[in-house]
Amino acid sequence: MDKRPDNRSDIRDFLAGRRARITPEQAGLPSSGRRRVPGLRREEVAVLAGVSTEWYTRLEKGHINGVSEDVLAAVARALHLDDDERTYLFDLARAAQPAGRAPRRRKAVDLPPRVQWLLDSMTLSAAFVTNGRLDIVATNALARAVLSPMFHSDTADEQGRPNCARYYFLDPGARHFVADWDQAVTITTALLRAEAGRYPNDRALRELIGELSTLSTEFRTLWAAHDVRIHHGGVKSFHHPDAGPLELTYQPLDLPLSTREAHSLTIYTAEPGTPDEDRLKLLASLAATPNGPRARLSPSAADPRDRATDTGEAPE
Repeated sequence: MDKRPDNRSDIRDFLAGRRARITPEQAGLPSSGRRRVPGLRREEVAVLAGVSTEWYTRLEKGHINGVSEDVLAAVARALHLDDDERTYLFDLARAAQPAGRAPRRRKAVDLPPRVQWLLDSMTLSAAFVTNGRLDIVATNALARAVLSPMFHSDTADEQGRPNCARYYFLDPGARHFVADWDQAVTITTALLRAEAGRYPNDRALRELIGELSTLSTEFRTLWAAHDVRIHHGGVKSFHHPDAGPLELTYQPLDLPLSTREAHSLTIYTAEPGTPDEDRLKLLASLAATPNGPRARLSPSAADPRDRATDTGEAPE
């Protein structure tokens, strides 16, 4: 029988961090003057959740195996967890359950042709598909033009496939290309933290986190905060080498293609009637020409008939 990875430290740090950020006033408790710890005490969380202090202390030390969903929900309410944080807590609990059999390696996932057809049909929007590790596994021509610095980066893999996290943290040019770099890396780290809660056995994800932790001080700091993000969207600004300043709205959508891997379709659009729309149309025109940004990509990345293969490993 295979044992699950020991995620007790993740549970401990997550719960302790969330407890530290809530004041007694926010929790509806009377303040008792000077406090030795920031936020709530363990016994206060226990009272709010309706459990004993000893039980909550054991939970915060990472002993989450066998805890009922009702109790987890009560703890989530006591700690004022948002929807993404609540999902992450439940994922941690699920991952801590003993496995009934050895986990199977995650097989390569070929995106079906209909996904590429969908992407290519979006001629005025930049559209691309990422997996949970934030590898860009499929794009349309305009997305390759908008994100051309990522495709040209030394951080792309041997297939010419970028990884958003690796580019943001390890390519010095990312700080210039992405105007809101601080926000981008914060969200990126939170997305990886949520993915690690869902798939703790994903070897490729663990290797990515280890690489970023070794090479990036910024990543280590953000990773230690245990912030999580599952649903996100908004506005992103770029300093594009071909189009100049570019502000685009973006919205990721879940793309249920496989039970073994989470995929997300992200669409970048410009507000109609703005200079950003004109610049996006310029990039669309460049992408359609033989010497445009698309032509500068490697053949495997530029050909829309090529379907990216996801090769990470994790249990089903």
